[in-house]
Amino acid sequence: MSGRAPKRGFASRPADPERWIKASDAPSARDASAAGFTARLTIDVTPELRGRIKIAAFRRGQTVADMLRDLLAREFPADEGDPS
Repeated sequence: MSGRAPKRGFASRPADPERWIKASDAPSARDASAAGFTARLTIDVTPELRGRIKIAAFRRGQTVADMLRDLLAREFPADEGDPS
């Protein structure tokens, strides 16, 4: 029989958590305009609203995340003096 490689866990812990948290993933082609770092935002919505959002995104040919990022960027534009 051939020897198996040692089983590795799903994720390994980083040696330096601060550097790991701030590390940017490679930017995707579709998100070229976004900054190198993003933050996750969690909101509670009703199942009905969630369904309407998903249907709207599908009809527009977008992902829900892209559609909501665009909506939030329009609603809350960066001010001239604000750092981006």
